[in-house]
Amino acid sequence: MKDHLEGVRQEVEAKGRKALIVLGDVSSEPDVIRLVDETAEHFGRLDAMIANAGIMFSKPLVETTVEEWHHVHKINGLGLFLCYKHAAIKMQQLGTESGRIVGASSVAGKVGEPFCATYSQTKFGVRGLTQALAGELANTGITVNCYCPGAIDTNLLRELGEGTGDKDKLYADEKNKTMVGRLGTPEDISNVVSFLVSPKSQFITGQSIHANGGRVME
Repeated sequence: MKDHLEGVRQEVEAKGRKALIVLGDVSSEPDVIRLVDETAEHFGRLDAMIANAGIMFSKPLVETTVEEWHHVHKINGLGLFLCYKHAAIKMQQLGTESGRIVGASSVAGKVGEPFCATYSQTKFGVRGLTQALAGELANTGITVNCYCPGAIDTNLLRELGEGTGDKDKLYADEKNKTMVGRLGTPEDISNVVSFLVSPKSQFITGQSIHANGGRVME
């Protein structure tokens, strides 16, 4: 992972921007505090927190163990809580007047996903925590939103497909669930996140933004 991140850092710096690598476990409060503190110290400010670490597995609920349930909640639930908490603390300490906190929910956080019940439970929770913190920070200028991607062509989806034993069928099924007939790309999601952390989103807070090719519509 460190080698991959180093490549990303070099790519960012080649574009004339600054980059910092901080490794840590999002389910560890000391690690999250260190991540936030080192970032704020390095850049002299903290404008945005994007809490997008997450894991999932596919299994019937009745076969899911308590240990598996706790593992997913530790990353997807506790990890998000800690990132939200300490980003909010640091932004207020620094007097950040237009901070942006963004979490990763999912279409599975809008409609329960069969065979991914534990994952769905955590992603519904992302939306609730987002709304609650948005209300708490309403008078600070800090906004809190989350995005709800559908099936995105990433390592996570590829690993899930390999776990089912029929990756091609999974991909075809996921494409057929969308209105646009394709999987999402990382760029599809980064465009949404870029907007949410920009000044253009200043009147949007407490919202769950769909980015799923029309798979779920409201």
